Amino acid sequence: MSLFKARDWWATYAGSDEEFDLGCLCVANIDNNGLQLDKIIVGSFHGILRIYCPKPPHFKPEDLMLEVQLQQPILQVEAGKFVSGVDQLHLAVLHPRKLAVYSVSVVSGAVEHGNHYTLKMMYEHILERTAYNMTYGPFGSVKNKDFICIQSMDGMLSFFEQESFAFGRFLPGFLLPGPLSYVPKTDSFVTCSSSRLIESYKYQTLAVATDANTKEDIGNKKVSGKKLTIDWSSNIGESAIDIVVFTSANAPLSIYVLGERSLFCLNENGSVRFMKKFEYNPSCFIPYNSVVEETVNALVATYNKTLMIYQDVTLAWAAQLPHIPVALKVASFQELQGVIVTLDEGGYLHCAYLGTDPSMMVTPAPEARDINYEEADVEMKELQKEIRESTISSEILPKAQQREDLVISVNVPTSLDAVSQSTIDEGDDETFPSITVTITLKSQAPSPLENVVLSVISSPPIMCNRSSIVFPIIGDRSEPVSAEISFYSRGGSIPCSLKAQVTATYVTNSVFVFIEAPRVAQTDIHFPLAVVCKGCPPVKNATHKLTLDTNKPPVNLAEIFPDMVNDAVIPMAAVGIKYFGGPLVTILASKTSQRYRIQCDVFQGMWLVLHEVCKRLEAHFKKNKDAVQFRASFMGPLPLQEYYELIDAHFEQRCNQTKYRELLSQRAQQFRAIQRRLLTRFKDKTPAPLANLDTLLDGTYRQLLALGEADEECERAIEAASYNLSCGTRLINFLIKLWTNMSDKDFEVLQTALSPEVSESREQGWEEITDAAITHLLRTCLAKSAKDQAVGVSAMKIPKDTSKLKKHIALMCDRLNKGGKLDLSLSSQTGEPLVQQQQQKAVTPLEPLSEMQEEEDETDGSSASSTLDSDRSSEISDTESVSSGGKVPPRLPQLNHSRKPPPDLNKRLLVTPGSDEESMVLKGIGAASLANGLPEDHERAL
Repeated sequence: MSLFKARDWWATYAGSDEEFDLGCLCVANIDNNGLQLDKIIVGSFHGILRIYCPKPPHFKPEDLMLEVQLQQPILQVEAGKFVSGVDQLHLAVLHPRKLAVYSVSVVSGAVEHGNHYTLKMMYEHILERTAYNMTYGPFGSVKNKDFICIQSMDGMLSFFEQESFAFGRFLPGFLLPGPLSYVPKTDSFVTCSSSRLIESYKYQTLAVATDANTKEDIGNKKVSGKKLTIDWSSNIGESAIDIVVFTSANAPLSIYVLGERSLFCLNENGSVRFMKKFEYNPSCFIPYNSVVEETVNALVATYNKTLMIYQDVTLAWAAQLPHIPVALKVASFQELQGVIVTLDEGGYLHCAYLGTDPSMMVTPAPEARDINYEEADVEMKELQKEIRESTISSEILPKAQQREDLVISVNVPTSLDAVSQSTIDEGDDETFPSITVTITLKSQAPSPLENVVLSVISSPPIMCNRSSIVFPIIGDRSEPVSAEISFYSRGGSIPCSLKAQVTATYVTNSVFVFIEAPRVAQTDIHFPLAVVCKGCPPVKNATHKLTLDTNKPPVNLAEIFPDMVNDAVIPMAAVGIKYFGGPLVTILASKTSQRYRIQCDVFQGMWLVLHEVCKRLEAHFKKNKDAVQFRASFMGPLPLQEYYELIDAHFEQRCNQTKYRELLSQRAQQFRAIQRRLLTRFKDKTPAPLANLDTLLDGTYRQLLALGEADEECERAIEAASYNLSCGTRLINFLIKLWTNMSDKDFEVLQTALSPEVSESREQGWEEITDAAITHLLRTCLAKSAKDQAVGVSAMKIPKDTSKLKKHIALMCDRLNKGGKLDLSLSSQTGEPLVQQQQQKAVTPLEPLSEMQEEEDETDGSSASSTLDSDRSSEISDTESVSSGGKVPPRLPQLNHSRKPPPDLNKRLLVTPGSDEESMVLKGIGAASLANGLPEDHERAL
């Protein structure tokens, strides 16, 4: 057992998921007990006040004397004589906008449970300015009273003489608040300014100084009265963490200042008694009495989990702590005097003492046994072999473990929160619903995991109330830890995904290199549709429409979407779904055919509803255990024109941002040039006229501000366009999958090339990345000849327009429709062209629908009103997949299908000649024929 380790006496966690800082810990006989025993008072930033009376060896419920939830965060707690006419200790609690003084009293219990404690407010002061910290003492050398001084964030010292407010003064030259302490001997206040000076102000000087209402009034010459002057100042050259004034009968008065890398001890007049330079970063400290005359001991806690004990500048002792303290006190309890009380930022409260216990273990005598030299020689060779292999091995990263050290589980409730946890922005009257998800973390590591950071990333507009959570330790107890996070929609945009990613980062010990290795655990949260949408009455007409064909009879939409209707029992053929703060989407189910229509006034708004319809229909028929698997198809043509509009909108905002930044760079260069000329004029010994340079400087400055605001507006416009483009890309990819009956493996390749993740950087944008990926597909797995594969690769740069990208997207869709497969291994294995390799892997087309006997129903007006014109889609050429030096191949033949229905088709279903339904069916049969390797004129040959 190590001697240099703080001995555990008592410990507990003061709450969970709370934050604490320097002033959140106080030690005093707050209940005014006759035994004069200290109690531990802890206040958190979450507004919870706790009082402990520790009794070793471990925490028991009766050790918690009092726990009260206050209305505001607790910045600091202090104990003193704050009530007039009473010679007892009271508790002062500092909030950001309030100072409250309480009395803690005991109430004798009438039953077997014993006594209980109550907290009674004596008085409170409402603060006009946000408080930072406070100090107390007998200001003005009063007897048996403690007054309070509060320092605000803007540099004002407010003085309270117990129940009444005395006065307030602004500190001169104030920039940022620092530690504040009171010196009783000189009746002065000591603080650290932003200039890294220790400054002292007399209380009498503060009392008679100018009473300024605002910080700006200090420099106003019209204000009458005495100016606030500094009594003395001392330069320490670094920022101060804490200031403590120590008085004792055995030592002179000492003003201790803990800096970022040093400890200073000053006299009452500001001169330095001694200074100690540290080789570590201290976190907190406290001085206490020493047994040696004219010396003072100091406890200094570090970020290395070490407690240093100094006698003046000499290191007397060092002990290891189990955590990094942010507050440090010395207390006296009934069982032990001089207990070291520490509190970390996560709420771990630890009581310890120095020294060691004598070891009672006696080492037993070793057993006498004969040594088997042959077995020892074999074991030695095996160990040498393992050492040699581990030395020669080039593996740097550890191998994957059989099981993860940290397991994340997510529990998503089926219903929304009864009371919404969403935050309402200014100007928004609508409150969106929320859902609270429980995230559980369970450690499977052999040792506890410390400082586990849990991060949550959700797709806009879905937001969460806690994006990052820090768990101080996981695995020290058998039960797992959990956290509740509320998710809600902020509205204003269309969500591209109902998924959030949860990531836990932690550090674990590596078996291979014997150092701490960072590790990551991830999982996904899938939200219900009701988080971003709500039910509404359907509309008959819309700008954009999509028709979905299935191989199953139509179902009751109320049964498929019970969360969007009031009564799921009543059969419904139309359901309306409205995004929060967005467009309305209508789902129509055909009564006579196996079709569903999704329509919306916004093109990208159909993506999420279309995906949800397919997913719920598949789950519905799988639950019924039907022998025939559910299949959905899209008969085309693809709505590429609407998708191109989203691409153009996103690219236009990118071009605008480039122009703004070029102008901003030019104006900044002009601004610097004008500044140099003005500086030259001002430095000239012979004055010269400015020649309106000052006016030009002011105009350039205003242009810089306007361009900066325009760039910020453009950045927000790019973000909105990125969300719309992401939704549109997901919709086009899903339609291509249904259109070509694509496998899941090919769909992953398609999602990688035509990526829905729209990310931007200064060097590369979504357009050039997507164009390069699609061009690679057209030159590899979708190439028609070896000539296409031999084309060189050009440099990736921002294009002049999006025409090339749009042609490549249309060309890829056309080749996929003709039977192309996104199998990158085909082009690498053989040098044969695309058609020869992929004709053997044709997909089986969907069987014609058996229930299409009606000429027209209420949902079948057109196959897709938002689709691209067939003539325009058929005119897309192959010129972009060939280099500029090659010969331009002829245009692709137009897919002009015959209007005359084939005889075999009339036997399967009845359609009206010349109708849109006939054209849709003919195109589907033609696409299926091409997918099976049949000639293009196979349809005409029937």
